[in-house]
Amino acid sequence: MSKLKAYLTASQNRVERALDARLPAENILPQTLHEAMRYSTMNGGKRMRPMLTYATGLALGLNEDVLDAPACAVECIHVYSLIHDDLPAMDNDDLRRGKPTCHKAYDEATAILAGDALQAMAFEILANDPSIQVGPDARLKMISTLTRASGSQGMVGGQAIDLGSVGRKLTLPELENMHIHKTGALIRASVNLAALSKPDLDADVAKKLDHYAKCIGLSFQVKDDILDIESDTETLGKTQGKDMDNDKPTYPALLGMAGAKQKAQELHEQAVESLAGFGDEADLLRELSLYIIERSH
Repeated sequence: MSKLKAYLTASQNRVERALDARLPAENILPQTLHEAMRYSTMNGGKRMRPMLTYATGLALGLNEDVLDAPACAVECIHVYSLIHDDLPAMDNDDLRRGKPTCHKAYDEATAILAGDALQAMAFEILANDPSIQVGPDARLKMISTLTRASGSQGMVGGQAIDLGSVGRKLTLPELENMHIHKTGALIRASVNLAALSKPDLDADVAKKLDHYAKCIGLSFQVKDDILDIESDTETLGKTQGKDMDNDKPTYPALLGMAGAKQKAQELHEQAVESLAGFGDEADLLRELSLYIIERSH
């Protein structure tokens, strides 16, 4: 895991440098909006989605320089979703990454606008960033991939299902469908954007990578549900027990804690099986899958 730890740190540093270079400066009008965008984006975090973009690119023999823009785009969407999720109309949370949420640090209107601007920025990056070394057709596929992952048939749709499920007892297929959209769609996009950065990639290889991403997208949410019960607010950097307090459907509530942990392990094993055709170049992807189910926050 020491190699993975070094990689995680290097990836975090790399994407944060890339984000810093692409985000509007705080002294550019409208200043408060740009401050809020930077406050939420440069506020730490695991950077799991950019890490997956970089690790997938490594498995495909790509140079990291061509992955900076896709990594930034997917992180902008992720941060926008967190800003909006934390709002009083949604999860009504006061803490994110151990600091006041955007609407607490600024105000609700600014938080909404910061999220909106980050969402738009993600697609501007994919459309125009010169570091993306693919032709217009592949670039359009990248935009389409992130659009679908972000919208009503992806992350936003999953959030809508989540809000509509409060107080209900979902079946396992219903719960998985919700998280395939809410959490899994953007994780799959993180991997698929890297795959699209190699336009000549064999379709079967791309399919295997997508299945890997589907599995870890679900295992990520299972582990989040477990941590919401077993961890604490300081470690998580967000309010512990929020899902339970809000009577949200979770894997431990449906399967029990032991069943949820077993589910996470099974998804990890399926993810690793998806990479059977890869050699050592995909070891980081394998280790990331294990890290997802063993992390403490």
